[in-house]
Amino acid sequence: MWRATYPFSGHLFIFRGKRGDYLKGLYWDGSGLWLIAKRLEKGRFVWPPIVDGATVLTPAQFALLAEAMDWRRTVAPPLPQQPMLV
Repeated sequence: MWRATYPFSGHLFIFRGKRGDYLKGLYWDGSGLWLIAKRLEKGRFVWPPIVDGATVLTPAQFALLAEAMDWRRTVAPPLPQQPMLV
């Protein structure tokens, strides 16, 4: 059953971009509202199934999502290439 939560409740609210390569998050820490964002250069974020219009993530599931790991396979994406001095 879905229950109403509010921005000042201490929950982290995460929103996904239409293409799946962008996340935005809102979090109230008691003194102000945090806005965080992450965009992937390649690939997409893999979300757990959404039931009744929302989903609740455990800290472990959120860690996998934030690191752009596929929670179904738990395989890390390849690291981006580091710039090299020529």
